[in-house]
Amino acid sequence: MAGKQGNISRMAMKAMGLFGGVQVAGILCSIIRTKLVALWIGPVGTGLFGLFNNALEMISIGTNLGIRSSSVRDISQAHEQNSTTIVARMITVVRKWSLWLGLAGALLTLALAPLLSQVTFGNTTHIWGFVALSIAVLLQALTNGEYAVLQGTARLKRLASVTLWGTIAGLVVSIPLFYLLRERSILPSIIAYATALAVFAWLFRNRDYAPVPVSNKETFDLGKSFVKLGIYMTLGNFASILASYVFNAWLNIDAGTEVVGLYQAGYTLINKYTGLILTALGMEYYPRLARVAESRLRLRAFVSQEINVSIAVMAPVVALFILLRELVVWILYTPEYNSILSFVSWGMIGTVLRTLSWCLAFTILAKGDGKTYLWTEVASAIINLVLNILFYRWWGLTGLGIAFLVSYLLYTLIIAVVYFKNYRLTVTRACIYNLLWTLAVTSCVLAAMECGKTVIAAVLTTMSVAIASRQIIALWKR
Repeated sequence: MAGKQGNISRMAMKAMGLFGGVQVAGILCSIIRTKLVALWIGPVGTGLFGLFNNALEMISIGTNLGIRSSSVRDISQAHEQNSTTIVARMITVVRKWSLWLGLAGALLTLALAPLLSQVTFGNTTHIWGFVALSIAVLLQALTNGEYAVLQGTARLKRLASVTLWGTIAGLVVSIPLFYLLRERSILPSIIAYATALAVFAWLFRNRDYAPVPVSNKETFDLGKSFVKLGIYMTLGNFASILASYVFNAWLNIDAGTEVVGLYQAGYTLINKYTGLILTALGMEYYPRLARVAESRLRLRAFVSQEINVSIAVMAPVVALFILLRELVVWILYTPEYNSILSFVSWGMIGTVLRTLSWCLAFTILAKGDGKTYLWTEVASAIINLVLNILFYRWWGLTGLGIAFLVSYLLYTLIIAVVYFKNYRLTVTRACIYNLLWTLAVTSCVLAAMECGKTVIAAVLTTMSVAIASRQIIALWKR
């Protein structure tokens, strides 16, 4: 068992390194693309780029019904049965559903093009722009289907290759478009990016299973389970997006656009960049968990192992971030953003709890429990919205960091009830010890920095990095 757990730890850390690198490359490409748009086209180009991309994201989320993530569970469970016929049938079903939903999304975009232009720009001059955007909607749906197949069948290197080379190719094709066409290049560049991802998804698609004939009726019946789960996931994500929108609108009215900008900058540091680690780990963790969803013993072992790996990786990241917070803000923003230092520091403590809840919450998706996923996400969105408003009233920007911490504490308690009581699962004592140690040391680093004791914070951070390094090496060798 120890050898098996060690192998799991190595797989998790390899996945983190693989997809973490891909996401960093994606961020760099995004920065370059944004910089070139600003340089060669100006604010108008930046605005158009943002508006059309937001519309694309909204339409894709609404019409794809979450099958990019939900179908991974069904493919993984089929893969676990070691039957090529069963896996091939499920792959065919996922691809056909992706095509259906992609066509539906494209047709909906075509039908709503006049309305989308009116709502987005206040006129109908961009109707043909949204007509062209329907191509990207279809391509994105097809690409998501191939992503799900690769992830569900554990072809992670291929999945990473699709994302990496598709992103780079999309940027390379967009550069001459930006330079030559200027403002007219925005839509062609968005379509070029979607096309590049679709092409590489096709080149690296899983061909290990020969296509099998599946009737439309069978496709509908076999796909109902992951589509139903995907709908719940879509509604849960919508609740989070809506809560975020409401809070930003309230903050803009109550405190002004500048404060909203500071909040967004801090939230990006807390949520997005540390989220890269969790997203990378999840690429391997989710399908692995889905394959053993009916075994309590294996679920307990896999969840406990993932908690240990995730906490061991996150502990030094959080401590280092708090210690070097001024440098991080200076590199990514400017010294004018120093008012968010306490905000992001408190929020980084919350990422430790976010890591724990993230590991536990994947059991909900692995079991296909869509209703539970929906109500936990809605509860989290409401808690986060209420705490953000209250704590900002009481403590300003710092209060938003405390709100992030407290909201994830409450969310973790909710998920823990589901995990321990509803599913009757447990975790190992080592998980509890590692969590408490990480919370203690990172909180002490924060306290030292807030009191101006940088040397003490540096010593604690060094100790945290050393201990985490030993844990990671031990997990790798086990």
